[in-house]
Amino acid sequence: MMIAAEQILNWGDSLLYPLLFDPIYKSRIWGGERIGQIFDRQLPSNDIGESWDVACHKNGTSLIANGPHKGRALDELIEEYGRRLMGTALDEKDIEKFPLLIKILDASQLLSVQVHPGDEYAALHENGELGKTEMWYIIDAEPDAYLYYGVKPGVDADAFRAAIERGDVEPYLCALKVEEGDVLYIPSGMVHAIGSGIVICEIQQNSDTTYRVFDWNRTDDEGNPRELHIDKALDVIDFEGRYPSEKVKGIRVDVDGGFKTYFVAGPYFAMEKLEIERGMDETAEGDKFYILTIVSGQGSIDYDGGSQPFKAGDSIMIPAGLGEYTIRGGATVLKSYIPDREKDIISVLEAKGYSRKDMEAIAGLFD
Repeated sequence: MMIAAEQILNWGDSLLYPLLFDPIYKSRIWGGERIGQIFDRQLPSNDIGESWDVACHKNGTSLIANGPHKGRALDELIEEYGRRLMGTALDEKDIEKFPLLIKILDASQLLSVQVHPGDEYAALHENGELGKTEMWYIIDAEPDAYLYYGVKPGVDADAFRAAIERGDVEPYLCALKVEEGDVLYIPSGMVHAIGSGIVICEIQQNSDTTYRVFDWNRTDDEGNPRELHIDKALDVIDFEGRYPSEKVKGIRVDVDGGFKTYFVAGPYFAMEKLEIERGMDETAEGDKFYILTIVSGQGSIDYDGGSQPFKAGDSIMIPAGLGEYTIRGGATVLKSYIPDREKDIISVLEAKGYSRKDMEAIAGLFD
């Protein structure tokens, strides 16, 4: 049964406030200390590769860090409030399993060559787990930093398997230099490896399924090589080049209070970059929740009933029924959500004079 947005807006002020979260830290062989340095955080060790900043997964679930719900787990709130928190327009599967996972990654060393399966393959081979489509926003990159993104044209599964067996995979991968502010879209099937000296905000499907294809002949602390998943990886790698190995261009538009760039609007999530210069008015109308990830700057979210300060590194969940709110201050904010692509992106940009051809600069929009 669909529930009207105006009903959600009257469902209790105790829920309707912006939710902050305590990060969940993951040690990795390739991790470091840059997340702490960039965002002024106290890290539990010097090998932190991942900070799960908004998570509701069996491998990590966020705890609320502010307000009346402080200390409660995100899955508890979803169970208690359901669509009041999540929104009327989401599919039931997105209520039953939170659809997004927001991470900050610190690659102090080169990561393994990886690929993720799609939903259908993961359901069959990973005990019903979701597939994994993701995107990266480059928060920080050392000079000449690069990553690997896709296989070169003409490479097929047999040639790639032979390269893995020889330990000579690099010549078959597309290398791409990156810098702060770059965006890459990584649909399931896209081979990738993050290079050293890069800090990334990763927005993805709520999945922890990764197939490690090649690990540069590294070993763990006990001298053992890490597990590879070659057969599964070769099953799912996109050797046809459905997606180009290039950065996402996006469409940047003037809005009151700054600029908005539409970068990604795929079937699983959308991401807009908000450049807040003064104050930018936004609305949660009851149909969907939003996640705001602050990659730089500081300010506050002002709404009917209060004001929530934020700083760089915070990720904030805007409940579906919050209503009108204003993001104040000077900040760069990544806004992620589950889109109605026709309503949220296509019709908005058409009204501004953009054609559908122009909109091909937005990754995933016409998938």
